[in-house]
This record gives sequence, structure tokens and C-alpha cells, in this order.
Amino acid sequence: MTRRAILFITLGLLILAAWWHWFPRAREADYRFAGSWTLPTSKDGTSAIPIGIVIAGKEVFVSDAGSHRIVVFDKEGNYIRDFAGEGDGPGELGRPMLMDVDDQGNRLYVAEYLNDRIQMFSLQGDPLGTIGTPGSGPGEFDAPSGVKVDVTGRLYVADFFNHRVQVLTPDGNFIKQFGTTGKTGIKSSFFNYPTDVALLPNGNLIVADAYNDRIQVFGPDGSFLRKWGGPLAMNIHGPFNGWFKTVTAVAVGPDGNVFAADFYNNRIQKFSPQGKFLVGIGSKDNGPARLKYPTDVAVDDEGSVYIVDFGNRRIARFVSISKTDRIEMN
Repeated sequence: MTRRAILFITLGLLILAAWWHWFPRAREADYRFAGSWTLPTSKDGTSAIPIGIVIAGKEVFVSDAGSHRIVVFDKEGNYIRDFAGEGDGPGELGRPMLMDVDDQGNRLYVAEYLNDRIQMFSLQGDPLGTIGTPGSGPGEFDAPSGVKVDVTGRLYVADFFNHRVQVLTPDGNFIKQFGTTGKTGIKSSFFNYPTDVALLPNGNLIVADAYNDRIQVFGPDGSFLRKWGGPLAMNIHGPFNGWFKTVTAVAVGPDGNVFAADFYNNRIQKFSPQGKFLVGIGSKDNGPARLKYPTDVAVDDEGSVYIVDFGNRRIARFVSISKTDRIEMN
């Protein structure tokens, strides 16, 4: 065999390997659209704009950036209550974004984009205090967009305009940060407007690096572990499986898999904890199942997926087809 033939064979194998890696096929069954609902108009008549979602027990909490409130439903979309309203005082909100509930299911944590803080509420809506002030110093925020609370009560906050993720004690004292304050970049450990955070069962931190069109993963000690999203995860966006076009939110399901809101691709993508693409949700559907600009995603203990379908001003619910088939057979 000639050197030229060996070269062509090698190049062909490299191209096939790159194709397999960067254009993966689905590894799991699709998800089926199981219904949707809209938010009620606020008491002052302001139109609702859903942004964030989190599940606590049998209740679904949705942040309404239009009316600056939190709206609570059951899992079938029946309205239960709402609380808060526009302002910067205790119990008031300034464009609530993504949220989390603590491990005990007692506190709701809300990232306030306009008030540059995290506010805590009881699940009934009683204000329990705030963390953070405007700025770029330790423990300060510039438009926080996402928050996660670990089992010890520490907060992980996506600090949007400061291009970093901060880690704080339960009472708001600075511990450390990921990223460099005020600097963007496509290299590992740099961010370009991070929007959300999540934690894997082993303590690894998942970051939605929104405008780098990728996800980054860090160890509990702060070390960079991996990233994914397009070729080399270097801010190359696209509509293909495993690629992003602005990833706005991340969530971890009960099996440890990662769900990501892929905003301009109008879908949710599901990955293994190592970043292997598993399946897409919502982008290939037509009619009522089709998503438009999803901003957040939550997964309940049974694996049902709840999506803030921002462009359609609704909450959409999907269930795994394989799970549905098993239920119907029993």
C-alpha cells in the first residue's frame, strides 16, 4: 500500500470519527407532548411572561417576569396561588428569572435580574431575606440569572453581566468563583454571559455558558472537567444534535442526566453526565408540541419534563414515549 493510500485512508477515518462525534444520533426514545398551560393575567392586568420553573413536591413554581411574581400550579397545570409583585423591597421582585428549592423543600430561591440579588421565600410566599447587592465585587451581582442550592445550603449563582459563577455560604458570604470577573472568552473556565447552573449527584457543577453556545462542567474543588456544544465547544453554534444556539438553562433529572434549554434552536436537549447526546425534545414536532424559544426546564421524580416555552407564553409538559408505553401496557 502506498503512502498516499495510507494518507487517504487515515484522513477518511478521521473524518468519520469527527462526524460521529460532532453529529451524533439519538440514543434514547423520543418524548411525547403531554399538555400545556398558560399563566393567568395578574391582578393589575399585566400580561404574564414565564421565564423560570422549578418543582417542589407536587407543586410547580413559575417565575413571571412580566408581572414580577411567582405563580404556583399543580403538575397538571391547575392554578394554586401566586405571590410577590414589582418592587425592590422585601417580598417584591424585579424581573424574577431562574429559581431553585433547597434540599429540604422549605425555601424558594429566586434570581432577580433587575434587583441584583437572590431573594428567599417560603413555599407559601413569605419573604425570608435577600442575598447580594449590585456590583462586581465578591458577593455582589450584576443581573443574576440562575441559582442552585446544594445539600449544605451553599449557593451557586450565575452572575450574568459579570461573566462568572459565584459560590456563597447560606448567609451570603463569598467562598469562591468560576470565571474571571468582567472578562469573556472561549477558552475553558471562561464564560460569555452564563445564565444557569445545576449540580450533578457527585457534586460536579454544570454551567450554561449561554453566549458561548456550550455547557461547562467543574469538579467540587473548582477544577475544570469538560465542556460540550459544537466542534471543540469553542462558540460554534448550529442546529445539529449536541450543538447549541444560546443555551439558557440546565437541569439534572432523577437519573443524573442533563437537560439543556437550547433557546434559538427551539428545543430541549438531553445528555448523559459526560455530555453524550441522548435525545432532543420539541424541535421536530409540529402543532401544539412545537417549542418556541424555551428558557428553562425542570424534571420531576418520575422523569416528566416541564418546559418554559417562552415564545408561546406557556408551560409545556413532555413524557418519555418508552415510559408512556410501559404505563399503557400495565
